[in-house]
Amino acid sequence: MPTPPSGYHMTDTPPAHDSAPQWYLDAMANRPSRGSVEVAGAAINYLHWGEAGRPGLVFVHGGAAHSHWWSHIAPAFLPDYQVAALDLSGHGDSDHREAYDLSLWADEAEAVIGQLDLPSKPIMVGHSMGGFVTMGTAALLPDLLDGAVIIDSPVRRPDPEVEHSRSTDDFTKPRAYPDPERSITNFRTIPGQEIILPFLKDHVARNSLRQREDGLWEWKFDPRVFSRDRGDTSDLLGEITCRVALLRCEHGLVTEDIGDFMYERLGRLAPVIELPTAGHHPMLDVPLILITALRSLLADWDHSHPLRRD
Repeated sequence: MPTPPSGYHMTDTPPAHDSAPQWYLDAMANRPSRGSVEVAGAAINYLHWGEAGRPGLVFVHGGAAHSHWWSHIAPAFLPDYQVAALDLSGHGDSDHREAYDLSLWADEAEAVIGQLDLPSKPIMVGHSMGGFVTMGTAALLPDLLDGAVIIDSPVRRPDPEVEHSRSTDDFTKPRAYPDPERSITNFRTIPGQEIILPFLKDHVARNSLRQREDGLWEWKFDPRVFSRDRGDTSDLLGEITCRVALLRCEHGLVTEDIGDFMYERLGRLAPVIELPTAGHHPMLDVPLILITALRSLLADWDHSHPLRRD
């Protein structure tokens, strides 16, 4: 049986942070609506921005993250697109499961897409573990997407969160705190990176917490998501038939040789774009560079015909 999220959740109202720039405040003024759809017995939460009938973008978060990692990114694509960001099961405000796998997460993405009023197939953008979910969705559901953007998802090595869970109990025995502010102070990414903009750390950390019945505050993610066997995702790359692009962070996990390998597996048809100065989590350290890269890519796709494999 799924374990539903419970308890008091931190607000998703942007905090009054001294370092927050105007572009961020403007983006966060675009408040999303919330929706939920049931998939295999679990309620899947998603956020939605924009007008029905617009082309669709769907954002997928990384491991232990949630839909609000995209709250400051999604409004940058309005009004040209409508945008959805989902909480995969075991994350954010979606239900937990007894076990998780890539195909089930792909089904969750498909169900959320089915809730949107779209004039055409959407483009999916996934980061880290969400990039693997994007690969799986494109490969396993070939008629669903018009394009897939994979952000710093290193094929040929474990997900960074899975790798971390094998060497530490941070995920298997997550801490709980009596004071949510202490939790926010202790928030860190896996893998760690030198720069996280403080207003973004505050925002994603606040939306990562729920209060238990005993009054303690805990992280929302289910530790069991990191015990799954991802399988050989390089096989998935060879099955993708829609447009695809790889965004590689300069200081991230997709090294040049991994990027070259993924490029070959994709039939040498997918651009590999490096985000300069970015760590593994570009939405937290170089969000405007990430937005610029995505806008450029979408503009090109909107005015060009995709190359096809022979």
